Amino acid sequence: MGVSARGQRRILVTSALPYSNGPIHLGHLLENIQTDIWVRFQRLVGNQCIYVCAEDAHGTATMLKAEEEGMTPEEWGEAMRASHASDFARFHIAHDNFYSTHSEENRYYSELIFQRLQEKGHVFTEEVEQLYDPEEGLFLADRYVRGGCPRCGAEDQPGDNCDECGATYDATALSEPRSVLSGAAPILRASMHYFVDLAKSEDFLKSWTRSGTVQPEVANKLAEWLNEGLKPWDVSRDAPYFGFEVPGDEGKYFYVWVDAPIGYMASFKDYCSRSGVDFDAFWRPDSECEVHHFIGKDIINFHALFWPAVLSVADFRTPTRVHTHGYITVGGVKMSKSRGTFINASTYLDHLDPEYLRYYFATKLSPNTDDIDINFDDFVQRVNSDLVGKIVNIASRCAGFLHRHFDSTLAPTLHDAKLWEDVSGARERLADLYDTGTVSRAVREITALADLANRYIDGHAPWRLIKEADRAGDVQDICSMGINLFRVIALYLKPILPAFAERAEAFLGVPPMTWEDAAKPLVDHRIGRFRPLIQRMERKAVNRMVEASKEHEPAPVENAPDMDSISIEDFSKVDLRVARIVEAQPVDGADRLLKLTLDVGDHRREVFSGIKEAYDPAALVGRHAIVVANLAPRKMRFGTSEGMVLAAGPGGSQIFLVTPDEGAAPGMEVR
Repeated sequence: MGVSARGQRRILVTSALPYSNGPIHLGHLLENIQTDIWVRFQRLVGNQCIYVCAEDAHGTATMLKAEEEGMTPEEWGEAMRASHASDFARFHIAHDNFYSTHSEENRYYSELIFQRLQEKGHVFTEEVEQLYDPEEGLFLADRYVRGGCPRCGAEDQPGDNCDECGATYDATALSEPRSVLSGAAPILRASMHYFVDLAKSEDFLKSWTRSGTVQPEVANKLAEWLNEGLKPWDVSRDAPYFGFEVPGDEGKYFYVWVDAPIGYMASFKDYCSRSGVDFDAFWRPDSECEVHHFIGKDIINFHALFWPAVLSVADFRTPTRVHTHGYITVGGVKMSKSRGTFINASTYLDHLDPEYLRYYFATKLSPNTDDIDINFDDFVQRVNSDLVGKIVNIASRCAGFLHRHFDSTLAPTLHDAKLWEDVSGARERLADLYDTGTVSRAVREITALADLANRYIDGHAPWRLIKEADRAGDVQDICSMGINLFRVIALYLKPILPAFAERAEAFLGVPPMTWEDAAKPLVDHRIGRFRPLIQRMERKAVNRMVEASKEHEPAPVENAPDMDSISIEDFSKVDLRVARIVEAQPVDGADRLLKLTLDVGDHRREVFSGIKEAYDPAALVGRHAIVVANLAPRKMRFGTSEGMVLAAGPGGSQIFLVTPDEGAAPGMEVR
């Protein structure tokens, strides 16, 4: 279907929400650049296309990170939102709104949807047993538990799926689990949770997932889960938790994955409030508008099962399409901090033009879920060969002749009508490729058009004709044709390279180009003085970026035992002091913690220690211990711990305080 036959579409587009636990990196950029290319194309052909996103601000990770940084969760979430929005903007990603899930709009729609699910009998409560960190005093999300895989036995695996064999499981199935937060062995503790009964939506989902809303390979994966029967979805978490409380149930909070997708609606609602767009026109069940989500394949269960089921039951429209992409690899393997291939947006921008990455990703984008590999040598070669050597070269070869000999004015007619038709007529085919997400093929066809243009210029050799008095006039025709071909090619690349296209428009002396401008040649038109539109990419800059991204590790000591080691300089920074225990008290809500008041000679301080199972608090008063005196204070739910007392042993009741010999006094330095 050609662009002219489509008519104006009204489209709402989202990318998955970046989480407030760290900076934007290549994985985030892949998804948002892919989305932005699709959005910019839709706008270019005249469709109304609104692009919203938001900061995924809730959850235990945000709460803990904020504590670590000495901020409230709200302050931390807003700081990350501002940082993420800035990074995206510097990569020319044109969000119409970049909001936060911690908003009143999101609270309203989360409560409304939950209420409708309850009213229709899709919510129930059930007591569950979860892993609980007795030292931190909180239930552990899967990401905060590691242990042995219950299927293959691989050690140190996450609490939801095994990196080695791919098995999925509950965190309670891990062997020898440990808390990532404290290192303690978690215990099972019961709690009442809310569940959404997804099984009631199975028939709807079997139809919806086969209706063209997801890619075929995604539909096949979803069918595996649907055929096995969907389990109820746990949608609540216990305090302490950063999020929205379940209405009428103090201490119970909506799980972050409940309000995260609802954050799409909330961000759009905020945009509508400021722009006058009708929210309901996009979200009512019979809407003729479109809603498109761009996501990674690791979260298809949330977006293609839970989300459409919830929307359907709650009387909102379901997504028109969920566009799923694969993972990023670098040199064929996962991104790695030690190798410098886990690259943050800010580090990239310190060294390279953001449009290099936009173009390179575009050469890889397809409608399927295959992983996308970055090869740095190929990266440099593609940018320099395609953008500089082929596309910009067309303009640079022609503009000088026009400027020096023809007052920078284009000829009144086209020199080669057939070639013009070939290049101009490609807009219909390229539009279909952009619309279906087949961007890599679109790029190949655009660079093939650039090859045609360069062969045209080579074949007519204006540098020779300008020396022949009777042929000099042909040079204006030939170079004008070259400039017209360059203009159309720059237009075709505008969704991918918006800043490059803007510079090209300034050089050409034209207003912002629209897709149908490809049908209208520039004739008898004055252009500007040519200046380089994009610089060559230097491999040295890539190397510097990789080096700046590395987390350097010290070289292992020969014949040393298999353990992490520190230098003598590192150890000399640790200030160990003798302390006398003045007071010891159990901590309410923590099974293993004691609150110790310590006399360290010239002052007193409070330390939380996980030794409750081994010691009677009253028996500790008056004893001496060794304390790490210069450890940075750590904010905990129970208070601030101002150091650490040293103890040894496997844990539980087998813990032994490290104590000095008789005669040691509080405040003495341990040597």
